[in-house]
Amino acid sequence: MSYKLLFVCLGNICRSPSAENIMNYLAAQRGCDRAIACDSAGTSSYHIGASPDRRMRAAAKERGIELHGKARQFMREDFAQFDLILAMDRENYRDILRLDPEGKYTDKVRMMCDFATNHPDRDVPDPYYGGTDGFNYVIDLLLDACDGLLEEIMKDGE
Repeated sequence: MSYKLLFVCLGNICRSPSAENIMNYLAAQRGCDRAIACDSAGTSSYHIGASPDRRMRAAAKERGIELHGKARQFMREDFAQFDLILAMDRENYRDILRLDPEGKYTDKVRMMCDFATNHPDRDVPDPYYGGTDGFNYVIDLLLDACDGLLEEIMKDGE
């Protein structure tokens, strides 16, 4: 079984590349990294080609996780390429669904926080204009949500 996940935020330099790399990290820890393929994208074109934000990389590194990748924009073709598309917040969710006006792929698009088990958040907050605490919080929230998502994927694969 191979499961393809796409994590989506606004600029693809903070939240979605963190989720992508955290999921890769957790999947590798559990020995199921060959069964799960991850990517990330942004709904905007602001940062195309940029590496993950240095503050986000520092927060992840404190937990032993390296952030890799280059920002890209979400494209209509992504709907067919991925099994599950995970929006970081409600605005990202709406922006993604706007590219699917006939609703053909609605069932593939979910909110990242739907999988969090230890955090009550409905959205992954954008830490870009905040301080260190915001970046640390986002990493902790994404660790929780990615762990919940991985549990669900593993259950479905049994």
